[in-house]
Amino acid sequence: MDAIRVPRTGPGRPRKRPGHVIGDKGYSSKAIRTWLRRRGIAHTIPERSDQVRNRARRGSRGGRPPIFDKQVYKRRNVVERCFNRLKQWRGIATRYDKTAQSYQAAVTLASLLLWA
Repeated sequence: MDAIRVPRTGPGRPRKRPGHVIGDKGYSSKAIRTWLRRRGIAHTIPERSDQVRNRARRGSRGGRPPIFDKQVYKRRNVVERCFNRLKQWRGIATRYDKTAQSYQAAVTLASLLLWA
């Protein structure tokens, strides 16, 4: 999460705090939610079923469920579809490139070709 960089449109260093984070159930840990909350970053992450059961089992000590907006979460689909289109390129899906720089160049080239 510390590697997040939000580029600026003008001069200056990139921001390290996005306006909103949308994640899947893999990012549903208490530690990640606490870290986002401490930094003041709004987030939409669904709860895993075992977390829901554990909170219900604890009763009133389990706390309130985190806020989850289904309409915001639906926007995550656009990004996932983009990843799926990029992974149609065999070199990107299997990461044949040795260096991160050449891999990033391949992803940029594939993105430009998809966009055009």
